[in-house]
Amino acid sequence: MPTRDTLAEDLGTVTTVTQTVDTLSPENGNTPHQDVCATDQETPTETSNAVSSHFASGVDWPTAGWIVGIHVGALAAPWTFTWTGLGIMLALYWLTGCVGICLGYHRLLSHQSFETYKPLRWLIAWIGGLAGEGSAIHWVANHRTHHAKSDHAGDPHSPREGFLWSHMLWCMQRMTSDQRRKLHHRWAPDLARDPVLRFLDRTFLLWQFVLGVSLAGAGYLIGGGGMALSLVIWGMFVRMVIVLHTTWCINSVTHLWGYKTYKNGDDSKNLWWVALFTFGEGWHNNHHAYQKAANYGHRWWEIDTTYLVIRLMQICKLAWNIAPIPAKALEALQKRKLRPSEH
Repeated sequence: MPTRDTLAEDLGTVTTVTQTVDTLSPENGNTPHQDVCATDQETPTETSNAVSSHFASGVDWPTAGWIVGIHVGALAAPWTFTWTGLGIMLALYWLTGCVGICLGYHRLLSHQSFETYKPLRWLIAWIGGLAGEGSAIHWVANHRTHHAKSDHAGDPHSPREGFLWSHMLWCMQRMTSDQRRKLHHRWAPDLARDPVLRFLDRTFLLWQFVLGVSLAGAGYLIGGGGMALSLVIWGMFVRMVIVLHTTWCINSVTHLWGYKTYKNGDDSKNLWWVALFTFGEGWHNNHHAYQKAANYGHRWWEIDTTYLVIRLMQICKLAWNIAPIPAKALEALQKRKLRPSEH
């Protein structure tokens, strides 16, 4: 049995971060911002106001160009359609979206909802980078900031500052290298210490080109130039547009529409169709209430496909120490006659 390289050696450096985030959960007897949040909704700021205040340092033109370029490339989809291209798009949508972002960036790296072997952790982080949403270190730092300040001052992407801001404009604000470094060391010190994750942070763009060239080469071998173009357009551009917008819907849509199972002091809600396209992430109010729990489906019909992948990893002895839904949460659901999830 190989030695299990877990996150144990990093816990000393993330104590402050995990304490900050964990104390926002109902199982600890309080909710975030309960002293300032009188209701679950506040009057949202107009997007124009958010833009003027948050873009004070300017626009991050490389990131804006990256996002615009992905969308422009996807416009070629109707003229490059092939069934093979569609199949590659769906496979990479699941691999980069479900495994890379939902399971890897979010549950494994951001919340440490389960543990796995270190090489597999690195592999999953690399796959997450192929989703086009930035490196693991930067993604996790922003996400932990969001949980600590959800829908209040300092939240990187709250719809209270406008829908478009929370959906996509927020990630285009310019940061200096010093601001970026401080963000990483404040909110993701465990990841910032990892030399492999630092390497993936530096080489984020490189791997996009590697995947694109690989798809083009495979397509050319299969069916010539037309197939090569189809695999690149559908496997890269169309797929990244879908992964980006479904992820962004968590930040925007599920903080505006849906139902709340738990009153937790922010605007997070559960929304079935977002959960469908984000592999279970749309049960967002459940997650904000009990952030470390690996299963976001707290009621029997709230299907969480990412959690099913984690359970499969457990069966294959590739995942352990999976954080459960707290017993008090399940008991509370039973008292309210809401049939809880069996897991």
